[in-house]
Amino acid sequence: MTTAITTTEALQPAVLLQLMWLASPALPVGGFSYSEGLEPAVDSGRVTTEAEAGAWLVDQLQIGLARSELPLLAQAFAAWQTQDMERLAVLNDWVRHTRESAELRQQTEQMGRSLLEWLRNHGTDPQRLAQLAALAPAPTWPVAFALAAVHAGAPLRESLLAFAFGWAENMVQAAIKAVPLGQSAGQRILSRLSAAIPAAVDAAATMGDDERQCFTPMLAILSAQHETQYSRLFRS
Repeated sequence: MTTAITTTEALQPAVLLQLMWLASPALPVGGFSYSEGLEPAVDSGRVTTEAEAGAWLVDQLQIGLARSELPLLAQAFAAWQTQDMERLAVLNDWVRHTRESAELRQQTEQMGRSLLEWLRNHGTDPQRLAQLAALAPAPTWPVAFALAAVHAGAPLRESLLAFAFGWAENMVQAAIKAVPLGQSAGQRILSRLSAAIPAAVDAAATMGDDERQCFTPMLAILSAQHETQYSRLFRS
């Protein structure tokens, strides 16, 4: 299954602001508390400089996010538009079953639940909220984000860009704290990620089920090791 990329000349201000809100680190879903394997990469000496942190995150975007969460988000976006709950349940299960450590699974479920609670306070259709809440054992982060984007009336491509940039901002802040790095170094890394995001989004938007994948074995190993790491700033 593939999803066509939708384009618009200009977003309505209310829609643009909703996407900015969803992408903001201030969104109360706890994204700032996760490093997604970056902290154990620092602890093991794999990431110790700005250049290494930038390369690590660009690789994570292109090898991980662009092949996994972003195409799944595009497919969940289409499923929410048609209220295909059978499809959404399959997609939600795929996210859970491809989180290769307890911490990564905890992250997607906790952030999904938190976004559900946020949506309850923002006028989301009660029927859709009930459908999201019914995804067992919890709605996952990209599936919940897809509903938030559909509720905002946002186009697909802009929704994917917002999701990816929100991830990038959280990960850069994790790098600043964990490596550690200065704010200027963080901005240079964010610039590298911003340059790579549009191509990743465009590829993900047309990716079918057979192309979607989650294969980042070193990241999975580091994430599992983080569970027993002696000193930790982050939850993953």
